[in-house]
Amino acid sequence: MEETVERLVDEVGGWPHVTVGDHRFGGTEFRVGPREIGHVHAWGMLDIAYLRKLRDALVEEGETGPHHLLTESGWTTTYIESPEEYDHARWLLRLSYLYHVNVLKRTPAGAEEFADVDVSAELSELAPSDAVRAAFERR
Repeated sequence: MEETVERLVDEVGGWPHVTVGDHRFGGTEFRVGPREIGHVHAWGMLDIAYLRKLRDALVEEGETGPHHLLTESGWTTTYIESPEEYDHARWLLRLSYLYHVNVLKRTPAGAEEFADVDVSAELSELAPSDAVRAAFERR
């Protein structure tokens, strides 16, 4: 499991504007600008931050579960239990990354800083369901 988690840390850490560091409750944290998009523990527990409406759509579709402690928040928890789950974990993190970049792009400083990230094109590549896309776009 640790090898799969290390692979995820390496890949997500290579995304534009993502910083990687130690998480205050253990594990490795991913941030884009001032926002934490998620964190992963060596044993495979992956916590990811979303807008509550987006989190609800993802949970309803069975893509992830509510956060193991903060069940009423926008946070989710999923477990990477085998190397085969890597792609799905990456998909969930990328969706969070795109959501947070999209929010930051709405600020004057963020519009310039994140201009190199084509959120619309990347979201289309992820091919989320209509309900997830609507929640992402706050419709």
